[in-house]
Amino acid sequence: MTRTALLIIDMQQGLCEGEGAAFESAPVIARLNRVATAMRARHAPVFFIQHESGPGYLERGTPAWELAKGLDATPNDERIRKTTPDSFLRTTLQDRLIALGVTELIIGGMHSEFCMDTTTRRALALGYPVTLIADGHTSAGNDALTATQVIAHHNATLANITSFGPRVRPVTTEQLLAELA
Repeated sequence: MTRTALLIIDMQQGLCEGEGAAFESAPVIARLNRVATAMRARHAPVFFIQHESGPGYLERGTPAWELAKGLDATPNDERIRKTTPDSFLRTTLQDRLIALGVTELIIGGMHSEFCMDTTTRRALALGYPVTLIADGHTSAGNDALTATQVIAHHNATLANITSFGPRVRPVTTEQLLAELA
């Protein structure tokens, strides 16, 4: 039997505001909220993964480390703390997924080119097929690419990885919600 979990990665206040704010954070938050609501209605696990660093940047317990304003989390949702771009490395994520019988993942969040990419590739390596919310991840962009280009690049690149066995399937929020209905 297939059991799917939703991973919402690094949607944290410090990444959604200020000079380095990710592109269209508020619309991405709204889309992720809709997917999380649909997953909860199916009694599927929802995970919020929060990156933490040292003093001055996403330090645990600071306002910047907290989940982004507007992001709907419930007491039944799970929280995972991480210190690398890989949501599985030195965390309890894999153990929790196994304990819950999860066999597939839906992934959204930020940053597309860092934690989203690394976690998605690691999920594939661990044997999880991934549904990537194509309009549910974001980036601040970089010196070479705009945020829109980064997002499009990762939707295309991750979908074309075949060597792990399991695949990434990018779908829009609307497509995913129709599937979950």
